[in-house]
Amino acid sequence: MSETLQTPDVVTSDADLLDQTEIAVRAAGAVLRERFGEVVRYESREELMGALAANDEAALDVLRPALTVLRPHARWVEDELGGGALPAGEWWVVDPAEGNVNHLHALAEWAVTATLVRENRPVLTVVHLPLTGETYTALAGGGAFVDGRPLHVSPTAELGLGIVATSQARPDEDEAVVRRVGSSITAMLFDALVVRTAVPATLHLVNVAAGRIDAFWQFAGARADLLPGALLVTEAGGRISDAQGRPWTPQSDSFLAAAPALHTQAVATLSR
Repeated sequence: MSETLQTPDVVTSDADLLDQTEIAVRAAGAVLRERFGEVVRYESREELMGALAANDEAALDVLRPALTVLRPHARWVEDELGGGALPAGEWWVVDPAEGNVNHLHALAEWAVTATLVRENRPVLTVVHLPLTGETYTALAGGGAFVDGRPLHVSPTAELGLGIVATSQARPDEDEAVVRRVGSSITAMLFDALVVRTAVPATLHLVNVAAGRIDAFWQFAGARADLLPGALLVTEAGGRISDAQGRPWTPQSDSFLAAAPALHTQAVATLSR
């Protein structure tokens, strides 16, 4: 891969655009890696939000100009916690510090992501884990990869033999959603081998795409934490739906990504 960001007139294909997006995302990851180490202490919600914003801004200072050069007419999703359908056209859906609160607590589970959405369909995505150096990429119709190696979902066919995971969509979730999450975890504890619960969603989803875990579900959620993984899992051969097995869209109130052979079992468990 070239190490020099190309100008828009040189980027002639989505595959070329994916390469250049990866360079930008890795550069932003290097900035956040330099900021990582000690636990960031805070004594109020305002201090916490300020620390989160500082990380976001540091990464966006790299990502925004680089991605704007690549796609000058693509619009930018400003609210990384936003959900629902996007207006027509191309959009950059970016999470400059996915798992930002983990970064602040000196925990390793965080990433930088960028996804290009065209007419409400993810076209390409890059998920970079700066601490391990791993970079996950997917191109619609072109497969999913980690550092150039193809990804494939798990062949596990029995939920009782599967490792599954879920994530908390946001800290101040609606009470009904919180109770739904709790009951779903209880149901999975009965039916699956192991249940993992942690943030962020994207890191569970790269593990589904890589065949390390067998299913991931979440209630509510944002475009920025589901679209990258949705494309990676789909291109790795997995199945995406809502928790009832219906086609998933950014407007859906639930999300399920699973190995195809146990998808129906996961739906049955989550629908109880």
